[in-house]
Amino acid sequence: MCGIVGYTGPREAYPIIIKGLKRLEYRGYDSTGVALQNGGIKVYKKKGKVAELEDTIVGKDLHANTGIGHTRWATHGEPSDRNAHPHQSASGKLAMIHNGIIENYNQLKQELSNKGYTFTSDTDTEVLLNFIEEIKSNNNCSLEEAVRVALKRVTGAYVILLLDNDDPETIIAARKGSPLVIGVGKGEHFLGSDASPMLEYTKEVVYVNDYELAIVKPDELILKNLGNEKITPYVQKLDLELAAIEKSGYDHFMLKEIFEQPRTIHDCLRGRLDAMAGTITMSGIQQYADQIVNTNRIIMIACGTSWHAGLVAEYIFEELTRINVEVEYASEFRYRNPVINKGDVIIAISQSGETADTLVAIENAKEKGAIILGVVNVVGSSIARTSHGGAYTHAGPEIGVASTKAFTAQLAVLTMIALKIGYIKGTIPQERYTQLLKELEEIPEKVAWTLQHSESIKVLAEKYKDARDFLYLGRGYNFPVALEGALKLKEISYIHAEGYPAAEMKHGPIALVDESLPVVFVATKDQYHEKVVSNMQEIKARKGRVISVITEGDENAEALSEDVMVVPEADEILAPMLSVIPLQLLAYYIGVAKGCDVDKPRNLAKSVTVE
Repeated sequence: MCGIVGYTGPREAYPIIIKGLKRLEYRGYDSTGVALQNGGIKVYKKKGKVAELEDTIVGKDLHANTGIGHTRWATHGEPSDRNAHPHQSASGKLAMIHNGIIENYNQLKQELSNKGYTFTSDTDTEVLLNFIEEIKSNNNCSLEEAVRVALKRVTGAYVILLLDNDDPETIIAARKGSPLVIGVGKGEHFLGSDASPMLEYTKEVVYVNDYELAIVKPDELILKNLGNEKITPYVQKLDLELAAIEKSGYDHFMLKEIFEQPRTIHDCLRGRLDAMAGTITMSGIQQYADQIVNTNRIIMIACGTSWHAGLVAEYIFEELTRINVEVEYASEFRYRNPVINKGDVIIAISQSGETADTLVAIENAKEKGAIILGVVNVVGSSIARTSHGGAYTHAGPEIGVASTKAFTAQLAVLTMIALKIGYIKGTIPQERYTQLLKELEEIPEKVAWTLQHSESIKVLAEKYKDARDFLYLGRGYNFPVALEGALKLKEISYIHAEGYPAAEMKHGPIALVDESLPVVFVATKDQYHEKVVSNMQEIKARKGRVISVITEGDENAEALSEDVMVVPEADEILAPMLSVIPLQLLAYYIGVAKGCDVDKPRNLAKSVTVE
């Protein structure tokens, strides 16, 4: 969840670290801090965002060639100056930043308290740091060895970066369950939770694996496992441009990413879908095609927005492949004792590829003989490396905390997989298959049309920004879209919103309807359309305020609606990639109208790498 940055080399460390923290601030923004090697370790930290730290340390001596920085999403201890990272050890000779949760920190804390240690924060991080120092001093060993010994006692997830007064050019790093990337430059190294802090300095990176420890010096990178065996670093080239992580003239990353969707969906389809030839080429799926075709069950595992993508895909897969599909919250699935049979296919869906619950869930399923396929955005991520096969979404970096372009890219990938498997299996008539390929190829253009006709949504946002509650309703393929629309509004504007199947409205939620409640119908033309129109009439009869996402030219639905948002006509299987766009924009514009920080909504972080 938290963002970490490190640098060692000939340059001034502070500007690199502070810029890197700004790029990682989507991972957490409760507090922030830096530790610099400057004739001893100097720590500056502050509750709040990176800009507040910058204001605090104006005029300080920030000269250093080695340093680490952290932007926090609070787990242990409320957001405050004293709980902010970096933490210093009791002697002041070590400093550490940490992303993750140390589950047995209370036990370690008690051991240290019995030896006379006192603590200045409420964090698990300070406990681990002092535990490392205790080992180092008692055994008169190197910091590297002390970290190795300490981590064998630790239960939980972590990425840690440490500085040592006695070795001022070295950063010691270790990882388990949270991401760590090391950038390799000429006589310098960069460290980060992802590659964005180092992108303008180097394109060569090493992805550190679980249970690996890195000794990082300006001109040397040593990787070892916890058994002290050296590992040869595998250097990869980043296929990512600096412009991808900049706002490019947009007011917010979220708006930029919404408007990028014609391109990101096109990039997702490019090189895979050839409607004219009637082919879908996905090498990471093809090698497991026989197992998928012959499986009795597909289980989709995800969290948040990715779970909603899985729900849409459940409809698509069952329609096109006639394979039984279950969609599971990873956070629940990992703690159940689910029935997993050899040959079951697990599809793990995650933007970051680092979602902790999803990662543990697929590791458990893999041990039971399931085939694991990953649908992720971030190349080299943990889920991608753990999976047997799968497909990248190629949506590019998503900086806004509320996921937008990742959702539509996930739908595009999942639709292609379903089409491919259904075609191989013979469960899609040739004419239908050809039609869907052609229509899928046209989706980027239709998304662009939707965005070009979205100006009226700003007016709707002003009209409804003071509502206390929203109800989102949809049926069939559009039911998960209603859930996603409600989630976006909650995330961005802090307005309570609930998504529901429209047919279930009469089983409870209709009691909420009065003249003050906006009810958003996802009402594009499909097999359920007449029934949805009937549901709209029921809301209107009870004086509810009907807002509808409708297909262009649908006069009946428009007549029943106080306000409408329009999308082009599309096959019902593909319509969710269009109908979600107005809901993303509605959430965005309401959030902006209410003065919310839409890129960094309160209490949220982009990548949930801890439980």
